[in-house]
Formats: sequence, C-alpha cells, structure tokens
Amino acid sequence: MSSLLGTTLSGRYRLESRIGSGGMSTVYRAHDETLERFVAIKLMNREVASDSDQLERFRREARAVARLSHPNIVHVIDAGEDEGRPYIVLEYVDGETLKDRIRRLGRLDITEAVAYCVEIARALGCAHAHHVVHRDVKPQNVLIDPDGTAKVTDFGIARTLEEEGLTVDGRVLGTTDYVSPEQALGHPVTGQSDLYSLGVVLYEMLTGELPFRGETQVAVAMRHVREPMPDVRAARPEVSAALAAVIDRATAKDLSERYADDAEMTADLEAALALEANRAGEADGQVTAVLDALPADTRRRVPFSVRHRRAGRTLLELAVVLVVAGAVAAVVLAGGGGPSHRGRGASGGTTPVAVALCSSLSCTNAYNPYGRGGIAQENAEAKHAVDGNPQTSWTTDNYYGGTIDGKPGVGIYVSGHGEEAAVKMVVRTITPGFDAQVWATTRTPDATRWGPSDWHQVGSVTGVGPNQAIPLHTAGRRYRYYLLWATTLPTHSQHISINEITLYRP
Repeated sequence: MSSLLGTTLSGRYRLESRIGSGGMSTVYRAHDETLERFVAIKLMNREVASDSDQLERFRREARAVARLSHPNIVHVIDAGEDEGRPYIVLEYVDGETLKDRIRRLGRLDITEAVAYCVEIARALGCAHAHHVVHRDVKPQNVLIDPDGTAKVTDFGIARTLEEEGLTVDGRVLGTTDYVSPEQALGHPVTGQSDLYSLGVVLYEMLTGELPFRGETQVAVAMRHVREPMPDVRAARPEVSAALAAVIDRATAKDLSERYADDAEMTADLEAALALEANRAGEADGQVTAVLDALPADTRRRVPFSVRHRRAGRTLLELAVVLVVAGAVAAVVLAGGGGPSHRGRGASGGTTPVAVALCSSLSCTNAYNPYGRGGIAQENAEAKHAVDGNPQTSWTTDNYYGGTIDGKPGVGIYVSGHGEEAAVKMVVRTITPGFDAQVWATTRTPDATRWGPSDWHQVGSVTGVGPNQAIPLHTAGRRYRYYLLWATTLPTHSQHISINEITLYRP
C-alpha cells in the first residue's frame, strides 16, 4: 500500500500519508488539488475490489453516510473510482481517536466522558432518524477534533433498515469488545444495538478498561450475551448513581429494558451531565460547549459559573437570552474570552454589551441578491441564527465545484430594535473555514440587488472559526442592519451553516 503514496486519484486527490487500514479499505490523508485542502480518502483494497458483495457494501457506505449531515458525524464529500478501485472522500479531522485518548490518559474526567457520550448519542440519533444503523460503535470510530468535538466515523458496515442486507443471518459484524447480545447471536440489529455499544464505550471512558475480556473474540462476545455488565461504581465510586443507571439501561440484555431509542438515552445523558458538572463545580471548554447546547430545563440545573467557564476563567456576566414569540431579549454585560458569544471589546478596553435582536426573530433574513430573482436561500430557517440554540442553524444551498455558483457571495443579515454602532459580531458555525465580510446599512436591504451605495463594509475575516469574533469598524456611525457575507465555501463542505450570530456595542 505504501507504493500508492504520492499517486493522484482521478487526477485530483494526491495520497500523502496512510492513516489506517482494515480488511476492506485503507484510509489516507490526501490533498485535494482542485480545492487546495486536505481530505481523508477511504480506498478499497485491491484484493477485495473484485468481490461483488464487498464492493456493494463499500458503495452502500458512501450512500448511507452521504445522507447524514450532523456536526458530530464525519461527512462524505465525494466518491469515485480510480482504475477500478472505488474510494470515498471524507472530511479530514486533524485529531486523535477516542480510543487513542483513553489509551493516553486512562480513565477520562467524568464530565468529559459524558459530554463525548452526549455528542455520540446525538450523532447516532441523526443516523437512526435516516434509518441507518452504525453496527460498529467503538472509540476507534470516534474522532476528537482540535476543538474537542467528538465526530463519529466509519459507517463501513452500516445498514439501512429498509434494505435486505448483505449480512447473512448468523454472521457477526462489529468489534466484539462492544458488540450487543443480539448482534453477537446473529439476530436482527436495530438502533438499540448501537446504544448498547455506546453504553460499553461510556463504561470504558469512565474506567479506562473494557467490561469483558477473553482469550478469543468469541469468548468476549459470549460474555456480552450471558453476563451482566460490571458495576461502573465498583471501579469508580465517584460516578453518580444517575450516570451508572444510564450504563445499566443502555446495556440491558433484554431489549424491552434497554433504551427504546437514542432520544431517551440522550435525555438521560444530558441530565447526568448537568448533575456531574454540578458536583464537579467546574468544566473545561469542550464540556462547557456541550453544556451550552443542553435543553433549557436541563441547562438550568448547572450552576451559572460552571456553564460559562472558559479556559479556567469564570464568566463575569450574564449571557444573552434570546427567546421566541414576543419575549424580550435581555441585554447584559459580557466578559471573558472563548465561545458562546462572549469576549472583550474591540478597542479601548471596554466591555461590550450584546445588541438586543427583535424578539419576533423577523429581524433575521437570508440575503441572496445574485440568486434567481433575488430568492433568499432557506429564509424560513434564518431565525435559527438568533434563537439562542447552537444546535439549530440557517444553512445555504449545497454548492459544488468549490465556488458559490460563481456568485460573489451569499449571506444573512440581522437587525436590532434601532440603529447601533456595533463593535463586534460573534459567529458560531459548524462549517468553519469560509471567508466572510461584514457589511452594514441603515436602509432596508433590497433582496433583488446588491447596492454598493447602500452597504458599507465594516469588517472581514479569513477562515471563520467555529466561534469567530469579528471586530467591526463603524467609526461610531450607527446602522440598523448588519450583513454576514460569505465569499468562499468552507474547506470541507459544500454549504455554510450559521448556528448563532450576536452583535456587540460599546
């Protein structure tokens, strides 16, 4: 396989280094010569490419995962064949696997382990909603990106529930260290089987050890079938009873006693995370990001100082609260660095205040003056950019070929109750890497044209980050509308998603 390094697939993807390999395929870090970015290439091994069943399973993986769009799933970018060997192009995550992290650190911090589990459960929820069962949930198939976010990958043996599968009865697919009893016995596999495996992963994160060991893979699989899960609190007494109960229910042998679906398990995990964070009295950046995305009722169980701690510094102010249907947006002091719409002022050492957005959310609109007749993209979803929920987003159309359909850009604008001399815009996105400008105007934007005399550029940024603060330079002039104008696509996506936008004034 090393002989392939330096070769270019389909005249576009240059293989630079090998990341890992399995019986069916080898994964490479590659450079996309067309879009000038790094990607991951899963290339089918030549010795199995002639097997029609294996070939169909490989192609099915591409079809299955291409349907999934979620911040905690490594997404498919492209697929093709080169000299008879199919390959899948995936988002490149420059990080480590969860398994590597456990090996390196041993048992993980309790809140960190639960936060990862919440993200994995949400990813599985997206897959299950599309009737895709992963069938091989294990820490080796979870990547931790540089921001500390968990991303599920390798749907290589995934199966859609509508399909009559290529997996014959009695054949076990998956890693037996995490295999569900029904999968070990060759019985039908559903989303509940993924949840069993996730319960085992959570046990391993908390204890640093697998629950069952054996001399052979079959011996391990039979222990999953016959023996109850060890008590996690025996190995780690400080784990709460509530969290231990999540593991017990997720790994119940009887399907009627196991979580019926991912929504049930996710809700219990979120409640357990709030409890564990409360008990710990602190949380790091990765955990706090997950706490920020908890449902409001659950989030309120966490002390304010824990929810808003960033890089060891305690938040000194209240967060902006945006509520729908007539509620008044709260405007309060913001301080401390990091994600979730907080930061220092752009100049003069002042602490900015968030600009209150109109409570009906009608102040947010998509802007596409170069589109077909000025039709704004997904304008009904624009409200998600100011709804205070980082799990929702406004998302553009999908663009292919590396450009925004040849247009100068596409964007979304927000407005306050009146004119504001804003000093900063904070953008939260799950599709980082795009270039953007910020423009401002006092006139009501014309959706059918771009009027340079109407708009004034007040800021710009190259390579928008997941939680990007953009300083604005208005020279004290007040504007009613502030436009986030994306001029390029992200490095690993065909679309742009904006989860939250917040304006700040001095």
